[in-house]
Amino acid sequence: MAANLSAIAYLISGVLFIMALRGLSSPETARRGNYFGIAGMVIAIVTTILNPNVLGFDLIILGLGIGAVIGTVIALRIQMTAMPQLVAAFHSLVGLAAVLVAAAAFYAPESYGIGITGQIKVASLIEMSLGAAIGAITFSGSIVAFAKLQGLVSGNPLVFRGQHWINLLIGIVIVAIGVVFVLQESVPLFWLLVGLSFVIGFLIILPIGGADMPVVVSMLNSYSGWAAAGIGFTLENTALIITGALVGSSGAILSYIMCRAMNRSFISVILGGFGGETAAASGGGSGDKSVRAGSADDAAFIMKNAGSVIIVPGYGLAVAQAQHVVREMADKLKEEGVRVRFAVHPVAGRMPGHMNVLLAEANVSYDEVFELDEINSDFATTDVAFVIGANDVTNPAAKTDPQSPIYGMPILDVENSSTVLFVKRSLSPGYAGVDNEVFYRDNTMMLFGDAKEMVEGVIRAL
Repeated sequence: MAANLSAIAYLISGVLFIMALRGLSSPETARRGNYFGIAGMVIAIVTTILNPNVLGFDLIILGLGIGAVIGTVIALRIQMTAMPQLVAAFHSLVGLAAVLVAAAAFYAPESYGIGITGQIKVASLIEMSLGAAIGAITFSGSIVAFAKLQGLVSGNPLVFRGQHWINLLIGIVIVAIGVVFVLQESVPLFWLLVGLSFVIGFLIILPIGGADMPVVVSMLNSYSGWAAAGIGFTLENTALIITGALVGSSGAILSYIMCRAMNRSFISVILGGFGGETAAASGGGSGDKSVRAGSADDAAFIMKNAGSVIIVPGYGLAVAQAQHVVREMADKLKEEGVRVRFAVHPVAGRMPGHMNVLLAEANVSYDEVFELDEINSDFATTDVAFVIGANDVTNPAAKTDPQSPIYGMPILDVENSSTVLFVKRSLSPGYAGVDNEVFYRDNTMMLFGDAKEMVEGVIRAL
């Protein structure tokens, strides 16, 4: 009876997780989707704790308490600008958890009902070896992604001769060790499998440049899901299997969508083979190029007399927390009869949906926010493109310079507008380390300064 009730409860939690993903697919339903996800997780946790096989609650409650405190502190303190690296850090914990659970099941199979030491079920050995390997890759790869996004290490690709062959060789060895481990159930082979998986996790992410980190984080998200699903089979936990499969498949789909948006090869993402072809960014400095600098008053005059303005938000907007004043500026322009829209690149802000969340937080109407494919052709007939902190996603080098690390990535064609107003602190290159030639175009006016202060100045002038 208890087993049936647990199965039903896990099924309900799984349905809620599916509804959560469905809700998160749209800004209008995202809040409801979060509530579904919270409810599903609460049901899953309570059901697991009430399982008759649980003999003690001390360590479980202690673990839940520690995790809850850490999670709450992080949620309250984290800035939206640090969300990509936070996601990468959380992925690393999921991967590490998969390795530890696999190790626990291997050393104490009786506790998991998968056999006894030396006679573990073959299916369980396969599941724990896959879970441990994928988890280890997720852990070490996510650590590298976190370090690059946080700026602890250079965002440039780390390339060395023969790296792909070395990765291929290590991959083949991991598969061979996994097969032998299933046949022999050897302790040294288990840890050798885990160790090599940790190593290849580093090797497949290090060659990837910083500009492609959003795709990497999404793919690591998928890896963490498959690792959790593998361990779910070992534990015979329905909720873990469902959740892992949802995370794994949705992460893979998102990665595919992002690869299309950035003109990258999906297979290269999985193998860690993109972003490493160019060891350094081109056009790293401004040289003797000159720019036309303007003030908030200049920008206000130009936009007030424009018929249409497209605002392009980027990472600089997130850093300055300027979303609310940007919305206020848009409202002021609309009062003057100007048509105002927002153009959001798929990876603006280093993470899919980052800008959409910030704009929604500032109560920008969903009807005014457009994706790249929807609005890109409109720049040619737009009076003003107001770019606020978006650098790489507006850089024409992605179309004109085959040697550029961002070459082939679809961009927002802001340079086609009659006037480009570019808000930026300095002429420093973007996250990919590439100088943006839009800065030096005749139709560009640079507005140097903090994004929030600059927009506040524009509002006063309006």
